Amino acid sequence: MTTEGQSENKPRLWQQIREDWIAHGRDWTLPGFRAVAVYRFGVWRMGVRLAPLRMLYSFLYRRLFRYVRNHYGIELYYTARIGRRLQIAHQGAIVIHDHAVIGDDCIVRQGVTIGAARLGPDHKPPVIGNRVSVGAGAVIIGSVTIGDDVMIGPNAMVMSTVPDGATVTAMPARVIPPSKKKADAASAGSVDAGHAESSDHADSVGGSDTVKDPPATQTTPTATGSA
Repeated sequence: MTTEGQSENKPRLWQQIREDWIAHGRDWTLPGFRAVAVYRFGVWRMGVRLAPLRMLYSFLYRRLFRYVRNHYGIELYYTARIGRRLQIAHQGAIVIHDHAVIGDDCIVRQGVTIGAARLGPDHKPPVIGNRVSVGAGAVIIGSVTIGDDVMIGPNAMVMSTVPDGATVTAMPARVIPPSKKKADAASAGSVDAGHAESSDHADSVGGSDTVKDPPATQTTPTATGSA
């Protein structure tokens, strides 16, 4: 596990972006890829030595970061330490602490929160290892360490250290059957509806088979006279 959240041999900006593009299925329109690409650019521009050029890049980065945050719902600050080939599978309600550490080849899905337990410099964010899969709606909070090859299920609340290769799941949903009163009412309603439908069908069939009597023929008597 790399505690730095990055590989020792740091690749160049375009190499990192290309790896992220491949990790996102070679689709540059995906919000997840765009968020990661903006993050890579934000980290890279801090290494530009020429101050005026760095200021220009910083202005552009802030505009791009706000666009990704406001339109895609992904908060990924350049101060976080993100490894290579991070995949953000879906957008929406994704918050990653500005000092979080995430290793290589991880996947983060929609609704995920990775943050500190409380505000303040004494409360550190999580450290996530390599090849970690974080399910939708999961929350990883506090100064915890997530080992390599860990799978975190949807809606799981992680507040303690997880060893390598472990699986974390949330409590499964519980099915509560309806009360007897509601079940009887539903059953009675379905029976009444079926009876009414049968009656309507019978009335329509009977009406179509009714044969009306032909109208009576009126005969006019003929008067007979003698010549």
